[in-house]
Amino acid sequence: MAAKTRLSRRNFSALLCVSGLSMLAGPLAGQHVYKEINALQPGEYTWHPERQPEGSVSIVVSLDEQRVHVYRNGVRIAVSTCSSGKPGHETPTGVFVVLQKDRNHRSSTYNNAPMPNMNRLTWDGIALHAGNLPGYPASHGCVRLPLKFSERLFEVTHLGTPVIIAASGSSPASAVHPGFILGDYSEGEFERVLATLEPRKRPSDWALDDAYPITSMIASSHEERIIILENDRQVAEGPLIWDGRPLGPHVYVLHGPDDGLRGMQWQAITYDGTVAQADHDLTRVGTDHAFRQVIAHHSHPGMIFVFTDLPLHPENRSGRDFVIMS
Repeated sequence: MAAKTRLSRRNFSALLCVSGLSMLAGPLAGQHVYKEINALQPGEYTWHPERQPEGSVSIVVSLDEQRVHVYRNGVRIAVSTCSSGKPGHETPTGVFVVLQKDRNHRSSTYNNAPMPNMNRLTWDGIALHAGNLPGYPASHGCVRLPLKFSERLFEVTHLGTPVIIAASGSSPASAVHPGFILGDYSEGEFERVLATLEPRKRPSDWALDDAYPITSMIASSHEERIIILENDRQVAEGPLIWDGRPLGPHVYVLHGPDDGLRGMQWQAITYDGTVAQADHDLTRVGTDHAFRQVIAHHSHPGMIFVFTDLPLHPENRSGRDFVIMS
């Protein structure tokens, strides 16, 4: 789902991702190092999955830092240097999800150029993949990574993994809704939610055709609507009820129940670096009783909930993309 923006994603087509055969030159393999993040040199990365062995993975690409941050259940487990789009071919900011994975991908447009460990973000050319890292933005829109880092990242992503591309980095915060999604807390609700979510635990690599689809929700204050997408198609919509203030560009990833607070725990990330980090408060938004039941039916750990103040324009989607561009 794309919001109206000055960028025309239909016109990007294949121009966005090519890095050419020269991508095999330079610091491609990469090196795992033990350094402060701001001291990483091109091709260097850190990787510490033991800090949080389980839970939902999300990725934040910080364009001004030229860094990729990997979080699991809100804990940062890895950081890598990267190379994003060069002037005139800038990598767009916004919320994306992994649409396709291909360990040995090659460009169908540019001389069969190799793009190893590709995590596709749009069908018209934006992806995460291994490539040349000169130390500055140099691609035609993709986010290039060190080869060894891209191999490790490929192992922990799945179809539907959220990727937030921001002008500047935004560290995730934790947000807990006191009841279930968009609903007031009621006695016994927590137990009913646990029973509902139990059979929907996300497998290690959730394919588009698996029994439990990937769910995304988008709340637009402009449209005063909430839409639900399963995999890449809209399946439901309902009214948005909120406090009237701007929602802000935020994305929430559902981790699951918080036993201590008897509510649902979310990882909250602001995806537009031009907007100050806000207090993440899911209680600001709601919907009517009937649509809450629809949301509950489609919910699962790992689903994402996007806030935007932009209009929703399904006609601007390219193929099966899910994108909120800022």
